[in-house]
Amino acid sequence: MSARILVVDDILPNVKLLEAKLTHEYYEVLTAMSGQEALDKVEAESPDMVLLDVMMPGMDGFEVCSRIKQNPATAHIPVVMVTALTDSQDKVRGLESGADDFLSKPINDTALMARVRSLVRLKMSTDEWRVRENTASQLGVVEETSTVLAQSAEKANVLIIEDQEFELKKMRETLSADHDTVMGVSSGSEAIELVKQHDFELLIVSLNLKGEDGLRLCSHLKSNERTRSIPLVMVASSDDMDRIAHGLEIGAHDYMMRPIERNELLARVRTQIRRKRFQEKLRATYEISLSMALTDSLTGLYNRRYLEVHLEKLLEKNIETKKTLAVLMIDIDHFKSVNDTYGHKAGDEVLKVFAERLKDNLRSFDLVSRLGGEEFVAILPDVSEERAHMVSERLRRAIADTPFPVSVQPEPLEITTSIGAALISQDADSVHAALERADKMLYDAKEGGRNCVVFEEKGKLDPEEFKGQIRPVIN
Repeated sequence: MSARILVVDDILPNVKLLEAKLTHEYYEVLTAMSGQEALDKVEAESPDMVLLDVMMPGMDGFEVCSRIKQNPATAHIPVVMVTALTDSQDKVRGLESGADDFLSKPINDTALMARVRSLVRLKMSTDEWRVRENTASQLGVVEETSTVLAQSAEKANVLIIEDQEFELKKMRETLSADHDTVMGVSSGSEAIELVKQHDFELLIVSLNLKGEDGLRLCSHLKSNERTRSIPLVMVASSDDMDRIAHGLEIGAHDYMMRPIERNELLARVRTQIRRKRFQEKLRATYEISLSMALTDSLTGLYNRRYLEVHLEKLLEKNIETKKTLAVLMIDIDHFKSVNDTYGHKAGDEVLKVFAERLKDNLRSFDLVSRLGGEEFVAILPDVSEERAHMVSERLRRAIADTPFPVSVQPEPLEITTSIGAALISQDADSVHAALERADKMLYDAKEGGRNCVVFEEKGKLDPEEFKGQIRPVIN
């Protein structure tokens, strides 16, 4: 996963050390040597994450973090504060200023890389919801949502899985300060039953449960449809860092080390609750308000109106973030013959299944739209050329490899699709120009025999190159 990370420290060797570690993991690294320079680069470069030293002359890290988080244009950027300070009050101060985590020097490489990957994934997801909300706001459907820090963190529903009674009691007492409703259990089986019956806003899971694997429980909760989107905070011992890193990789949001410090617990819980409520607000305003005005009534996909405004925003963001998106123009081969032979009811059924297969084979933050008739468009933001090729071939196979069931006859129909695609980098393409580039490739795909993918400059993809290489969708 590519990302641009801003490293901020007034000591050059510290900057160079972090830069080397992150570059080795193929991240793009920006640097700043002062608080003001950091704020300027956050505004100008829009990084995906900030690693911020606390102790700097002039404007310290707490002030920098606070300014980043109070600015609606930058508040969504994750900030990890880095310091040699060990006082828990400093850690809490950082979290209360809006920091997403607090790493102590010397930095544990495992903890650093796990946290970077986790927060970059979170930002990508939040970014997409923000872009969609911005699209809706421009269309006059909703008003823009405020920042994460503006959300209430009180009266949350929290589930704690902890078999050490004194720790459970301490957490209950601490969270009562925010009038949270806290339920506590001592085993994974009890937790699994409770999440079926209640809607929780936060899960706190001990990795040190006796007689069972707390990390396996985390994995189960993050893969379960009902709980996968609930923030999960791990509680672990100091020698559990490798397991913590694994937990962050599988989707946990945060962690705390024993012995639990009350103020740190409260600060971390508030951060997670605010973030969840912020994302829910983005999702709700977007989904409810746009469903009628901006979606195709037959397939449930976005319509042309939404696509054009949303793509315009993505193209603007492309320039700002210096990244690449792919535009795929997708057409059902010989669709007219389906309507002529089997009737429009069968045609509608094919369109619905076609739309579902496209959605099922794209990431949650990719966009798929029906332009009209049998023509569709998919937009893949922040994608490499290699992955764009692989996704396009995956879509083609998803259509061609499995016949389409229709109610008007017993035998399913063989359906194929032609795909034309263009990669749009930081060029100042208009919406019309971007779609036209992909449409020209679609024409070439049809002229080239259909049931194929043609990319601008690359030409027709060879399906044999992708055998055994089509990776599953990771949302």
